[in-house]
Amino acid sequence: MEQFKILLGEKDIPNSWYNVAADLPFSLPPLINPGTKKPLAKDDLKAIFPLALIEQEMSTQRWIDIPSEVLDIYRLWRPTPLRRARRLEKFLKTKSRIYYKDESVSPTGSHKTNTAIAQAYYNKKAGIKRIVTETGAGQWGSALSFACNVFGMGCRVYMVKVSFHQKPLRKSLMHIWGAEVIASPSEMTEAGRNILKRDPHCQGSLGMAISEAVEEAAKNKEANYSLGSVLNHVLLHQTVIGLEVKKQLRIAGEKPDYLIACVGGGSNFGGLVFPFISDKLKNKGLNIIAVEPTACPSMTKGVYEYDFGDTSMLTPLIKMFTLGHNFVPAGIHAGGLRYHGCSSLVSALCAHDLVEAVSCQQLEVFKAAVTFARTEGIVPAPETAHAVKAAIDIARREKKPKCIVFNFSGHGFLDLSAYDKYLAGELVNYAHPISSIKKSLKDLPKLF
Repeated sequence: MEQFKILLGEKDIPNSWYNVAADLPFSLPPLINPGTKKPLAKDDLKAIFPLALIEQEMSTQRWIDIPSEVLDIYRLWRPTPLRRARRLEKFLKTKSRIYYKDESVSPTGSHKTNTAIAQAYYNKKAGIKRIVTETGAGQWGSALSFACNVFGMGCRVYMVKVSFHQKPLRKSLMHIWGAEVIASPSEMTEAGRNILKRDPHCQGSLGMAISEAVEEAAKNKEANYSLGSVLNHVLLHQTVIGLEVKKQLRIAGEKPDYLIACVGGGSNFGGLVFPFISDKLKNKGLNIIAVEPTACPSMTKGVYEYDFGDTSMLTPLIKMFTLGHNFVPAGIHAGGLRYHGCSSLVSALCAHDLVEAVSCQQLEVFKAAVTFARTEGIVPAPETAHAVKAAIDIARREKKPKCIVFNFSGHGFLDLSAYDKYLAGELVNYAHPISSIKKSLKDLPKLF
């Protein structure tokens, strides 16, 4: 059964999130308390997270029920369509079938809303008045601002300074939903002041913005911290994506040969692929591809070691692919992929060869994005365009018909200034020098 668009009804929204940790054939490295050098206990996280999210973070339970209040909000945009990119296929002259899961239809334009609603709900239920977070390109900040507005909570967002200036319309969205947006690093936190003392012109990184947000939340009893990627509970909430895709592919009579998504911290990637990992364990022919920028190549050029999730070393230690917590990437327009590390779950899958990582140059990514926009009519976010690029490469490479599925994690309607620069020939490629990566890796924490 071949359709341009495969739709589901409200009854097809998953009632539970899927926890991939329940089905992995290997043990996952625990989070480590940097003070005690021992596995993190639930009490260690109570200063910044509600208990329900802490329990999800550490759970090995296969299915976790989605609260009815969260499902009620999900119904605003879920289930999302799985679309067949027929015009792109025709342009590429490929025998393969290309499908994309369109998460851009959410109120905020990206997949981030799936976990923002869940996290705001659990914080509200725990009596928290305000949530503090960071954002790179602004997709996560927009999503959490929307979610906090839905549940009548305050929201403060530390936005990486380079993106703060590159993407002013993301700030507009956050302001519309009542959030306060601060360029990071800032003078509002000790972490920010220390960074600016060392480098007054610092353009920021996600690691720095995380430091500021965590510091503020830890000092304020009425505020909690919320993260848009990396942590297990965040990726758990995103599995509604892959669970819907599995059902949609069955309707289409398809089995995927390739699953593709861009990776920064790993949330949209995990959301798409985690429900398929049990299939991957049985079927070596299923290829799962994680795509990252050459400017921030944590999975392709980083090391699989314990590291801090932030620059000021306030977070627990996470075993992940990392470029070092002091790594500062170039100011590429895919701001959501400018993170020094990656989800511990995604990293473990890569370390055990269940996932393949590739990296792409900025100009190649924008070229693929424009091709997609001119054939399919939707402008991808610069982050999403990395998945588009990989899907196009595979479709051109494969001589036999294959089923290629990628996650269209967000639209680029608020990223048009980046497209203007690309079309004007003002963007450049950037591959981070190995020497700089080696330098930042020297600062990895010594555990043993």
